[in-house]
Amino acid sequence: MGRVKTYMHRLGCLFTLLLACGLACFATPQPPQRGEEVQITDNQVGQYGGTLVVAERSEPKTLNPVTAADAPSREVLGRLTADLIHINRASQQTEPALAKSWAVSKDGRVFTVKLRHGLRFSDGQPFDADDVIFSFQLYLDEKISSPQRDLLVVGGKPIEVQKIDQYTVRFTLAQPYAAAERIFDSLAMMPRHLLEKPYQGGKFPQTWALTTSPAEIAGMGPFRLREYVPGQKIVLERNPYYWKADKNKNRLPYLDELVFLFVGNEDAQVIRFQAGETDIISRLSAENYALLSKEAANRGIELFDLGPSLEYNFLAFNLNDLSSKNLSSIAAKQAWFQNLKFRQAISAAIDRDSIVKLVYAGRGAPLWGNVSPSNKFWVDLSLPHPPRSLDKARELLKSAGFSWRGDGSMLDPKGQPVEFSIIASSSNTQRTKMATLIQDDLSKLGMNVHVVPLEFRDVLNRVFQTCDYEVSIMGLGGGDADPNPEMNVWLSNGGTHLWHLGESKPATDWEAQIDQLMQKQMMQLKYKERKHLYDQVQEIIAANLPFVFLASPNIVVGAKKSVANFKPAILDPNTLWNVEQLYYSRSPANSGRKP
Repeated sequence: MGRVKTYMHRLGCLFTLLLACGLACFATPQPPQRGEEVQITDNQVGQYGGTLVVAERSEPKTLNPVTAADAPSREVLGRLTADLIHINRASQQTEPALAKSWAVSKDGRVFTVKLRHGLRFSDGQPFDADDVIFSFQLYLDEKISSPQRDLLVVGGKPIEVQKIDQYTVRFTLAQPYAAAERIFDSLAMMPRHLLEKPYQGGKFPQTWALTTSPAEIAGMGPFRLREYVPGQKIVLERNPYYWKADKNKNRLPYLDELVFLFVGNEDAQVIRFQAGETDIISRLSAENYALLSKEAANRGIELFDLGPSLEYNFLAFNLNDLSSKNLSSIAAKQAWFQNLKFRQAISAAIDRDSIVKLVYAGRGAPLWGNVSPSNKFWVDLSLPHPPRSLDKARELLKSAGFSWRGDGSMLDPKGQPVEFSIIASSSNTQRTKMATLIQDDLSKLGMNVHVVPLEFRDVLNRVFQTCDYEVSIMGLGGGDADPNPEMNVWLSNGGTHLWHLGESKPATDWEAQIDQLMQKQMMQLKYKERKHLYDQVQEIIAANLPFVFLASPNIVVGAKKSVANFKPAILDPNTLWNVEQLYYSRSPANSGRKP
């Protein structure tokens, strides 16, 4: 009997130990197996262990890479998934990823991709050509409406994808495609063994929600899902089967965990970073950069200002077809928004220099077009940069039939007061501050403008789904310097053609011109000719102002000095693009913390 009690006691202790271990038991990285073609990285060799914590302003909307359109979702998904050919965020050049090599036909239309042998998803199941074929089937399915689909339609025809053998896939394009290698970047390869059944049942768009069990999600990224706590955090753990290793053949990543905290806004991000509760911070405002600079040495942190980003912030006017929606008050104001002189007047009245000074404290650049000045290869330097002029704005408005009361308030040609609202993400203090400055600028013209801060997901829902807004302040760009990722913005039928979503054909002659030029530059393989075509696109955009461009922020980030291999980049994601290589240069105090 005593032996039974002793055994039960030991069993109880073991159970208690396992329970205490709970989420602190981490997947042990295994050395590369025979026949497994891992990618060897050239980073400084690190050490295993630790939890890296990053604060996000908003929660992701989904964990489905095929349907994700918002930045918070893609930030998390980028650590859970991998692509065939990847753009190195530091060099901005393409490099092998899940594909170890590729060959291009002489006419530039056929890509033959060789996959690495012996790779596995984060659940241990093998990855091969069948998963690639299945993934592209998802991205190209019109019923799913993936935001990436526009990039995969070349010459009006979807890319053809053919399995040659277990580790070879052929991609055939209807016509040559400039920078075709770059379209594979960020197209996450999906596990057929998990998703084929829901896809065939018509349920794929609803799969991989935030509440999905971690056991039902698998990817090829450095981490895998461990836990989601609504409103608080997402916890990722090391993927023990990840396909990269350092030069000593230590399988990456080095970190045990990557935690995304949801904190609501930038000031909350800074407070957490100051308190040592997070390890990396990005998209800092100039004020918070200055605040952290004063205490950097004492807090063991390092700050980086990389210059202007590729992001462009802008005002978007609601020019959607609202005839089928109960939005008559918005529809009545669309006559203003559709008037080019009205949009030109708003652009002329906005003080971009003040935005850069007051929003970014000088750490930014004013914009008059959709390409940031830091994009040296593609920016059109001939675009005019007219200074702010309220007199010019009034002339434009007067010539369009607008007038003013004795008290200075503006009336439209029908005698109605000019009043509208600008929605902005409440979690992005810089954009809400921009909206407030624009409100003040336009008040000088007699316009009554209201700033409406909304939760980020509500902004996306209004802009992309319900169309229940008048003007929105938003930002795009940052993923790549090449023009082709912008196809879905500037093509009239593009999924991010924000000012008029769902166009079946160009609504205006100038949009038809952009369609033609964007298609031409896509086929042109010589940089000089492509640049000439894309310059024309920028000039048409600047002349017709579907967006009123505002400013581009500098890339301003920070990290604890103990985070080694940290190499922030201009391209998104600025800080976590090489997260598999990050490690703690000394035993971190936070290695066992649970945020």
